[in-house]
Amino acid sequence: MKKLYCFDFDGTLTYKDTMFMYLRFYDPVKFRLQFLKHIPLFVLLKLKLADTEKVKKSFIGSILKGQTQEKIEKKSNQFFEHYYPKIIRENALDFISNIDREHTHSLLVTASLDIWAKPFADAFQMELVATRAEFKNGVFTGDFIGKNCNGKEKLIRIQAEITNRKYDKIIAFGDTSGDRQMLQWANEGHYQFFH
Repeated sequence: MKKLYCFDFDGTLTYKDTMFMYLRFYDPVKFRLQFLKHIPLFVLLKLKLADTEKVKKSFIGSILKGQTQEKIEKKSNQFFEHYYPKIIRENALDFISNIDREHTHSLLVTASLDIWAKPFADAFQMELVATRAEFKNGVFTGDFIGKNCNGKEKLIRIQAEITNRKYDKIIAFGDTSGDRQMLQWANEGHYQFFH
């Protein structure tokens, strides 16, 4: 029996949202300054009066735009080494370590950027389906390739990833409304399973 597991990352497998953690880790001084500047936008987001993708691009870009891919990848690996496994829920780690790899294909499906999610996906032995950072000539443009990997986009990206593959059962794990489509589509959708 061939199974597909689709795991959301932030909040589902982790205790915290990794975007803020990573950006603070990358440049604490710039993070504080840009966080204060973005507070009005974060408030509008909470009130559903601003576009999530635009605010996310603005905030990430305000800290990482113009940085080299080499430096970003180095920092991403340091971030992973510093926080793994302490930010991962223990029962999630147990579950992942007991996956039958021979009969199971696993995806880490996240709105987080691939730049800092990749080392975690590698450690989990999962394929990564994430929001993709755009680099030109080895420098981060502050933009994304395609859309923010959340909500409907998560499902679109999963389906593109598994084209021509057949599974007897698809099991998804999520913890927010951004995972709803993925959870409804799966044969089994688990909400806050590891909480």
